[in-house]
Amino acid sequence: MYDMQTRTRVLTLVGQGLSLNAVSKQTGVSRAAIRSWQTRPEPRPRLSAQTAPCFRCAPLPAQPQDPAAYAYLLGLYLGDGCISPQKRGYSLRIFCADAWPGLIALCREAVRAVRPANGVWITQRQGCVEVGSYDRHWPCLFPQHGPGKKYERRIVLEEWQQLIMDAHPWEFIRGLVHSDGCRITNWTTRAVAGVRKRYEYPRYFFTNRSADVLRLYTDTLDRVGVEWKSCNQSRSVENISVARRASVALMDARVGPKC
Repeated sequence: MYDMQTRTRVLTLVGQGLSLNAVSKQTGVSRAAIRSWQTRPEPRPRLSAQTAPCFRCAPLPAQPQDPAAYAYLLGLYLGDGCISPQKRGYSLRIFCADAWPGLIALCREAVRAVRPANGVWITQRQGCVEVGSYDRHWPCLFPQHGPGKKYERRIVLEEWQQLIMDAHPWEFIRGLVHSDGCRITNWTTRAVAGVRKRYEYPRYFFTNRSADVLRLYTDTLDRVGVEWKSCNQSRSVENISVARRASVALMDARVGPKC
């Protein structure tokens, strides 16, 4: 039996393009095991765990035990997540690029923190990893779930979600940036005393097709004092930039680049 840390490492190496033979030699895991993990990375949780009442279905609806983890997971879900109906419940699926193994680990930790009794597994896809978990209560915890694509329907937070986001705005921002955002370094040249010099400066981008998700992002940036601007002045806002030095410093301190 192998632990999930070994499975995650193996599937990450496979996702980076290494052959099964090369991964097997590097990790000591058999090729047969690796092939099975590609289609079934982790046993599904027992049904009793899936049906355990959630904090919203309790006789007195409450807040999650770890509201910061929930705020982060909400950002991930609104960016690159979905909820799919299954025979006995629903699967929450968050898609993380292979290039960011640290993000995959953070996502799994957040799902476990929100629903500790449930199993969390990863499935290797083309160029990305799907972090998944089965539960009958995911629509209760993410009421933004609905038919169709997120950017084609209204995305409005419920009052209890807004309270969590107000208390943990940076975790929500981190989730959004880690899903649909990035930190890059731009450069420009300027003539100084007749000599052209190169200057580099970092900036953050967040891209999403949902006007409601973009509004949630920019409203939260306003709340924490981060200046932003739209990069699409002549059409619907889809790309938000943070480039002012003080605002980038805030984002670096509380969000940081993906890892």
